[in-house]
Amino acid sequence: MLTPSTLLRASYNAGRKFFQPPVEARISAAPAAPHPQPVMVPIRSMGPSHGERIARHLLALSEHDRYLRFGYAANDEQIRRYVDGLNFDRDEIFGIYNRKLALIAMAHLAHSTDPNLTSCAEFGVSVLAQARGRGYGARLFDRAVMHARNDGVDMMFIHALSENTAMLNIARKAGATIERDGSESEAYLKLPPADLDSRMTEMLEERIAQTDYRLKVQAKQFWDLLTIVQEVRQGVRDGRDRMPM
Repeated sequence: MLTPSTLLRASYNAGRKFFQPPVEARISAAPAAPHPQPVMVPIRSMGPSHGERIARHLLALSEHDRYLRFGYAANDEQIRRYVDGLNFDRDEIFGIYNRKLALIAMAHLAHSTDPNLTSCAEFGVSVLAQARGRGYGARLFDRAVMHARNDGVDMMFIHALSENTAMLNIARKAGATIERDGSESEAYLKLPPADLDSRMTEMLEERIAQTDYRLKVQAKQFWDLLTIVQEVRQGVRDGRDRMPM
């Protein structure tokens, strides 16, 4: 588990980059180099106000990715119904945002509605294609495990298609027991009880993630305003150039 000093140092180093000019992605035919995994990935819990961003994230998934995430090739209408049905009071939704405030990865920790299984929760995750290879799925899983422990959950499970090897590997590395039944698999992970370390770490990580998000909002507003100013200046220059001498 990350120490508070490591989290604070990583947050500071990341914050210094927010107001640097954004670099546009370059298209290259060569294979992309693997992304180095950062010390800390700010993961924030999300509420109802993030519903539209959640919908845009899920709608951006390919047909195959939707199939892996939901167990069927969910169409746009079904995804909208899923988002509208999210219970932010009962469940926990976690997200990772990029500098442009696009939700590039998210997880849903759904608490059991069965009165006999109140200490169980189900985990589901999705990562946009352009953000893969950075360990975001595993980071979201670790975040969900910590929150589940602190919320009194002692068993977390994942229902996934057997071909969803990425998700099952994350569960396996965490020590989950995996049972395969044809095209579907169930992963069960017994969670230890919460302790002072888990509670303090979650509180600190959430504070840092909230600060990270606010900085990204401010940075985006700054660069959007600068873009508008540059466009106005360019328009003035073009107008002067067209004026008759």
